[in-house]
Amino acid sequence: MSLIAFLKRLDKIFFLLINHDSSHSYLDPVMLFVQNPWSWIPLYIFIAWYLVKKAGRKGWQFIFFSLICVVVTACTGTVLQNLFARPLPSYDLELKSLVRHLVSNDGVYSFPSLTAATYFGLATCWFWLILKYTGRRWNWLWIWAGLAGYAQIYAGREFPSDVAAGAILGILIGTMMAKAAEFFQAFKYNPRKLFARIPAEQA
Repeated sequence: MSLIAFLKRLDKIFFLLINHDSSHSYLDPVMLFVQNPWSWIPLYIFIAWYLVKKAGRKGWQFIFFSLICVVVTACTGTVLQNLFARPLPSYDLELKSLVRHLVSNDGVYSFPSLTAATYFGLATCWFWLILKYTGRRWNWLWIWAGLAGYAQIYAGREFPSDVAAGAILGILIGTMMAKAAEFFQAFKYNPRKLFARIPAEQA
């Protein structure tokens, strides 16, 4: 067995362990709540309100770059899903009879996970910007994103490797969005600061 085949087999084993063997009736509604993005609207409103209250105009920039983060993550993830074209677990011929479907399938492909990418992208962007604007470390954001990714596997939507790849993608995009927000904040009032960093002989 090749390394790739071994990793795919291991991925399916972990998927069944979470989706099938670790399932409990009392956990089903909890995981359905967690994996539904609409469930977190109160959290989004609270974070936006908190940043606007604590950071003023920077809070509105926080909201803007959060929205950009979601859009960039969704577009990038969709392109990658079509590129890798890995079917959802429910379309896997080896697993389709074993998968517990807690939610209906949207789309066909699952790698990387758009849900994990979005949650981890927001968690990363928020973590760095909240630290920058308020000095607070909201480490619970990583737990929130990880729980959302786990819920995707539990609900039968995606493989563990889909979630892991989505998390990596989200962290990368979230970091870039946080850096873009810092760049915008630093140079919007005085663009000459940008050129001040260039040595005189290169100007």
